Amino acid sequence: MGSFSIWHWLIVLVIVVLVFGTKKLKNIGSDLGGAVKGFKDGIKDGSASAGTDAAVPPSQQVGQKPADPNTVDVEAKTKS
Repeated sequence: MGSFSIWHWLIVLVIVVLVFGTKKLKNIGSDLGGAVKGFKDGIKDGSASAGTDAAVPPSQQVGQKPADPNTVDVEAKTKS
């Protein structure tokens, strides 16, 4: 009674296919595969660039002019 037999799993598989359909299951599988591949690529790129952090230019700091001329630069002041 602890584990299911092959017939139990086949019945569950048939019910899942009937509920979701084969097209949706195929899309879910390809989406999951793409997500795993993207995650692995991100991990690989992250570990490769961990040693080259000094070569990356620093991001824009506060006080510099914004690159976009339509951006409004404001200064926060406290009420006296």
